[in-house]
Amino acid sequence: MSDEVNFIPYELAKKIVGAVMEEEHLHEPGRRILTVYDLKDRELCWYDAEDILAEVAEREGGLPKNKDEVKIKAVELILHMIPDWAVEQVLAELGEK
Repeated sequence: MSDEVNFIPYELAKKIVGAVMEEEHLHEPGRRILTVYDLKDRELCWYDAEDILAEVAEREGGLPKNKDEVKIKAVELILHMIPDWAVEQVLAELGEK
């Protein structure tokens, strides 16, 4: 078995993802996560908020000063990183798999 993660195409992610919400980690107070939900409000996967913001800062040469722009960049990054295992049920419902 391979440990390689396969990501769904960005365009497909845009059709499947309904929201990315910043939330507190259930088991680690003070730690923030970005939870990805589908259009039916089902949790698909989550990302460590600090890791995503660090990646955005690296790609952008620093975090944008505007908070809304930071959110947009974070969501865009996440849409490129949706693992196929997280959306198997959704893809089956859409007849994609």
